[in-house]
Amino acid sequence: MSSQAAAVIDLAKRAGVSIATAESLTGGLVCSALVSVPGASSVVRGGIVAYDADAKIRALGVDALVLEREGPVSHAVASAMARGARAALGADIVVATSGAAGPESHGGEAPGTVVIAVVGPAGDRVTTVHIAGNRADVMSGAVRVALDQVTRELLALTPL
Repeated sequence: MSSQAAAVIDLAKRAGVSIATAESLTGGLVCSALVSVPGASSVVRGGIVAYDADAKIRALGVDALVLEREGPVSHAVASAMARGARAALGADIVVATSGAAGPESHGGEAPGTVVIAVVGPAGDRVTTVHIAGNRADVMSGAVRVALDQVTRELLALTPL
Protein backbone atom coordinates (compact mmCIF):
# COMPACT_ATOMS: atom_id res chain seq x y z
CA MET A 1 0.00 0.00 0.00
CA SER A 2 2.90 2.37 0.54
CA SER A 3 3.59 2.58 -3.20
CA GLN A 4 -0.10 3.30 -3.81
CA ALA A 5 -0.09 6.03 -1.14
CA ALA A 6 3.16 7.44 -2.56
CA ALA A 7 1.55 7.64 -6.00
CA VAL A 8 -1.39 9.57 -4.51
CA ILE A 9 0.95 12.04 -2.81
CA ASP A 10 2.96 12.50 -6.00
CA LEU A 11 -0.16 13.07 -8.10
CA ALA A 12 -1.59 15.54 -5.57
CA LYS A 13 1.66 17.50 -5.63
CA ARG A 14 1.70 17.57 -9.43
CA ALA A 15 -1.97 18.64 -9.55
CA GLY A 16 -1.38 21.29 -6.88
CA VAL A 17 -4.24 20.07 -4.69
CA SER A 18 -4.66 19.19 -1.04
CA ILE A 19 -6.28 16.00 0.20
CA ALA A 20 -7.97 14.83 3.40
CA THR A 21 -9.93 11.90 4.72
CA ALA A 22 -13.23 11.26 6.51
CA GLU A 23 -13.15 7.75 7.89
CA SER A 24 -15.53 5.44 9.64
CA LEU A 25 -14.90 1.85 8.53
CA THR A 26 -11.13 2.33 8.20
CA GLY A 27 -10.65 4.21 11.48
CA GLY A 28 -7.84 6.43 10.18
CA LEU A 29 -5.98 3.83 8.12
CA VAL A 30 -6.31 5.80 4.87
CA CYS A 31 -4.86 8.95 6.41
CA SER A 32 -2.16 6.87 8.09
CA ALA A 33 -1.17 5.36 4.74
CA LEU A 34 -0.95 8.83 3.19
CA VAL A 35 1.06 10.45 5.98
CA SER A 36 3.53 7.55 6.03
CA VAL A 37 4.85 8.91 2.71
CA PRO A 38 7.75 11.36 3.03
CA GLY A 39 6.63 14.81 1.91
CA ALA A 40 2.95 14.12 2.57
CA SER A 41 2.68 17.24 4.71
CA SER A 42 2.81 19.36 1.57
CA VAL A 43 -0.59 18.05 0.41
CA VAL A 44 -2.37 16.20 3.26
CA ARG A 45 -4.59 18.49 5.35
CA GLY A 46 -5.63 15.81 7.83
CA GLY A 47 -8.32 13.32 8.55
CA ILE A 48 -11.42 12.99 10.67
CA VAL A 49 -12.39 9.64 12.14
CA ALA A 50 -16.11 9.54 12.89
CA TYR A 51 -16.86 5.96 13.80
CA ASP A 52 -20.36 6.19 15.23
CA ALA A 53 -23.46 8.03 14.03
CA ASP A 54 -23.23 10.82 16.61
CA ALA A 55 -19.63 11.54 15.61
CA LYS A 56 -20.66 11.71 11.95
CA ILE A 57 -23.29 14.28 12.89
CA ARG A 58 -21.10 16.37 15.22
CA ALA A 59 -17.70 16.20 13.53
CA LEU A 60 -18.72 16.02 9.88
CA GLY A 61 -22.13 17.68 9.82
CA VAL A 62 -23.94 14.64 8.42
CA ASP A 63 -27.68 15.24 8.63
CA ALA A 64 -29.26 12.97 11.26
CA LEU A 65 -32.29 12.42 9.02
CA VAL A 66 -30.06 11.25 6.17
CA LEU A 67 -28.32 8.83 8.53
CA GLU A 68 -31.66 7.50 9.73
CA ARG A 69 -33.27 7.30 6.29
CA GLU A 70 -30.30 6.00 4.26
CA GLY A 71 -28.31 4.17 6.94
CA PRO A 72 -24.66 4.67 7.83
CA VAL A 73 -23.42 2.47 4.98
CA SER A 74 -24.84 4.44 2.06
CA HIS A 75 -23.83 6.69 -0.80
CA ALA A 76 -25.63 9.66 0.78
CA VAL A 77 -23.82 9.33 4.11
CA ALA A 78 -20.39 8.70 2.58
CA SER A 79 -20.79 11.78 0.35
CA ALA A 80 -21.95 13.87 3.31
CA MET A 81 -18.94 12.69 5.33
CA ALA A 82 -16.56 13.73 2.55
CA ARG A 83 -18.26 17.11 2.07
CA GLY A 84 -18.17 17.73 5.82
CA ALA A 85 -14.46 16.98 6.04
CA ARG A 86 -13.81 19.11 2.96
CA ALA A 87 -15.47 22.07 4.66
CA ALA A 88 -13.82 21.43 8.03
CA LEU A 89 -10.30 20.85 6.71
CA GLY A 90 -10.33 23.06 3.62
CA ALA A 91 -9.03 20.30 1.35
CA ASP A 92 -9.53 20.20 -2.40
CA ILE A 93 -10.19 16.44 -2.48
CA VAL A 94 -11.57 14.30 0.33
CA VAL A 95 -12.06 10.56 0.45
CA ALA A 96 -14.58 9.06 2.87
CA THR A 97 -14.94 5.43 3.93
CA SER A 98 -17.97 3.71 5.39
CA GLY A 99 -18.98 0.09 5.53
CA ALA A 100 -19.46 -3.14 7.42
CA ALA A 101 -16.13 -4.72 8.35
CA GLY A 102 -17.77 -7.69 10.05
CA PRO A 103 -18.17 -10.16 11.38
CA GLU A 104 -21.71 -8.80 11.86
CA SER A 105 -23.75 -6.68 9.47
CA HIS A 106 -23.94 -2.93 9.97
CA GLY A 107 -26.78 -0.64 9.03
CA GLY A 108 -28.46 -3.55 7.30
CA GLU A 109 -25.44 -4.13 5.06
CA ALA A 110 -23.63 -7.45 4.87
CA PRO A 111 -20.07 -7.77 6.14
CA GLY A 112 -17.63 -6.77 3.43
CA THR A 113 -19.83 -3.98 2.05
CA VAL A 114 -17.69 -0.87 1.60
CA VAL A 115 -18.75 2.57 0.40
CA ILE A 116 -16.07 5.01 -0.75
CA ALA A 117 -16.87 8.63 -1.61
CA VAL A 118 -14.45 11.07 -3.22
CA VAL A 119 -15.46 14.71 -3.31
CA GLY A 120 -13.37 17.10 -5.33
CA PRO A 121 -13.45 19.74 -8.03
CA ALA A 122 -15.31 17.38 -10.39
CA GLY A 123 -18.06 16.71 -7.83
CA ASP A 124 -18.93 13.56 -5.91
CA ARG A 125 -17.92 10.09 -7.01
CA VAL A 126 -19.26 7.26 -4.83
CA THR A 127 -18.63 3.59 -5.25
CA THR A 128 -19.76 0.47 -3.40
CA VAL A 129 -17.63 -2.64 -3.39
CA HIS A 130 -17.82 -5.99 -1.63
CA ILE A 131 -14.59 -7.26 -0.11
CA ALA A 132 -14.33 -10.87 1.01
CA GLY A 133 -12.44 -11.96 4.08
CA ASN A 134 -12.20 -11.23 7.75
CA ARG A 135 -12.39 -7.80 9.40
CA ALA A 136 -8.73 -7.00 8.71
CA ASP A 137 -9.09 -8.05 5.06
CA VAL A 138 -12.12 -5.79 4.60
CA MET A 139 -10.41 -2.82 6.22
CA SER A 140 -7.16 -3.18 4.26
CA GLY A 141 -9.14 -3.75 1.06
CA ALA A 142 -11.12 -0.59 1.78
CA VAL A 143 -7.88 1.39 2.09
CA ARG A 144 -6.71 0.07 -1.30
CA VAL A 145 -10.04 0.98 -2.94
CA ALA A 146 -10.03 4.43 -1.31
CA LEU A 147 -6.51 5.16 -2.56
CA ASP A 148 -7.47 3.86 -6.00
CA GLN A 149 -10.48 6.18 -6.12
CA VAL A 150 -8.38 9.18 -5.08
CA THR A 151 -5.84 8.23 -7.75
CA ARG A 152 -8.61 8.26 -10.38
CA GLU A 153 -9.72 11.71 -9.24
CA LEU A 154 -6.16 13.02 -9.31
CA LEU A 155 -5.42 11.57 -12.74
CA ALA A 156 -8.38 13.51 -14.10
CA LEU A 157 -6.78 16.72 -12.75
CA THR A 158 -3.13 16.04 -13.52
CA PRO A 159 -1.61 16.81 -16.89
CA LEU A 160 0.54 13.92 -18.08
